[in-house]
Amino acid sequence: MLSAEQSFEIIARGAEEILLRDELLERLKTGKPLRVKTGFDPTAPDLHLGHVVLLTKMRQFQDLGHHVIFLIGDFTGMIGDPSGKNETRPPLTREEVKQNAETYRKQVFKILDPNKTEIMFNSQWMDTFTAADLVKLAATHTLRVC
Repeated sequence: MLSAEQSFEIIARGAEEILLRDELLERLKTGKPLRVKTGFDPTAPDLHLGHVVLLTKMRQFQDLGHHVIFLIGDFTGMIGDPSGKNETRPPLTREEVKQNAETYRKQVFKILDPNKTEIMFNSQWMDTFTAADLVKLAATHTLRVC
């Protein structure tokens, strides 16, 4: 079994930046498996090479004994979430998103271990999100336009 420091070294290898390095190392030292999430909006039917980089890192977490959550952004795929880009992605229908998500499910297990991967959909909680919930969430942040 690897030490927390050795695990941290593997996780850090190839990463441009690790936020809260000390906190991650402390959590690794507990010996308790981490739950690590990565998410993709199913805006196209296939995962691409750029996804492989992150999925490979997630596989490293699995190989170190951690639990991976592969989050499919079906809700955000339907609303055309901009995700930090300069323009909004075109919204997809629920059926289009469902079809794309199914191909993601098949493709992701070429890299991730299916026995150590939990697949979730963000519609599980976002479909029930109300306008009041949105206002409450917005009240926790300040937006300043420069």
